[in-house]
Amino acid sequence: MPVNTLRMLLQAHVPTIPEHRIANIFYPLATPAANEKHIAMFVLGITAGIFVVVAGLIVFTIWKFRRRHDDDTHQEPAQVYGSNQIEVAWTVIPILIVFVLIGVTARVIAAVQNQSPPKNMVKVRIVGHQWWWEIEYPDYGIVTANELHVPVSKDGQNAAYLRLESQDVIHSFWVPQLSGKTDLIPNRINYMWIDPSEAGVYLGNCAEYCGTQHANMLLRVTAQPREEFEKWAKAEQQTPPSAIPAPTEANAAPLQPVGQGRATFESLSCVSCHNIKGTAAQGKFGPDLTHLMSRQTIGAGVTTNTTAHLRAWVNDPQTIKPGCLMPSLKLTNNQLNQVMTYLQSLN
Repeated sequence: MPVNTLRMLLQAHVPTIPEHRIANIFYPLATPAANEKHIAMFVLGITAGIFVVVAGLIVFTIWKFRRRHDDDTHQEPAQVYGSNQIEVAWTVIPILIVFVLIGVTARVIAAVQNQSPPKNMVKVRIVGHQWWWEIEYPDYGIVTANELHVPVSKDGQNAAYLRLESQDVIHSFWVPQLSGKTDLIPNRINYMWIDPSEAGVYLGNCAEYCGTQHANMLLRVTAQPREEFEKWAKAEQQTPPSAIPAPTEANAAPLQPVGQGRATFESLSCVSCHNIKGTAAQGKFGPDLTHLMSRQTIGAGVTTNTTAHLRAWVNDPQTIKPGCLMPSLKLTNNQLNQVMTYLQSLN
């Protein structure tokens, strides 16, 4: 079989990766991002002014002292030596500009970091892994992955305060429209906060190279009205019906497809890495799958969460995300069908 034909056949079975869009940093929709945009525009304004002045002087000098037809090419031009006034100017002025930029930057950073949290804040613990995000809401008893839900903030209320940790290497949390970059460092805890002013889905990603699949360590932040956020949280707190133990008595009715799928899932090494509330799957190495089908994407945003994509991911995640730490279990077609039936019941 020709190599090109084989390549086309292989690519036909690989789910299409969603477009990796970087949100517009100049359209902030949260207080920290807005403050950072203002200081960025201030710095750009000053540096643009410096560029215009320097480039203008260079152009003027080139034009003013260009070679003329009546110049004596054998005569050395007039030599101009240092000017104390000019040297003082080009030393003092840059120093003053640097101190102004340092002062303004320090003031903005202090204003963002020292902001007092509102009483009805949402606490979130985020842990970076190679290459996915673990997301925990300690006050709600919720653990999910890769998709952060927060309430919309009005008048400084309902802000989400994030505790950032890393399980392995240095990562960096960045949702451009909500805040700047904050590193997740092993054995260190960093904090940040966001207060989205509009409902919607905000795209983010890891901004610190962290290994093979750094580019596919994507993140989605869903901002929704407080009532909808509480409704989502309540649904996440529930144990999926398919996680309820099936009858084990000898005279029990035959297992339904979902029950059979659960039995197959629990017989595999999946339970060593993943957690599903109410089941024997209590792993902590991989993402929590309790409400897998409520998520928009799988593989930390590498592809959309559809039946075809999920099946391809379970069958061989290395085809979709080469180098990821989830191995292919080499399931038979029957096992794959049973596991898929079970996973798709986890709403």
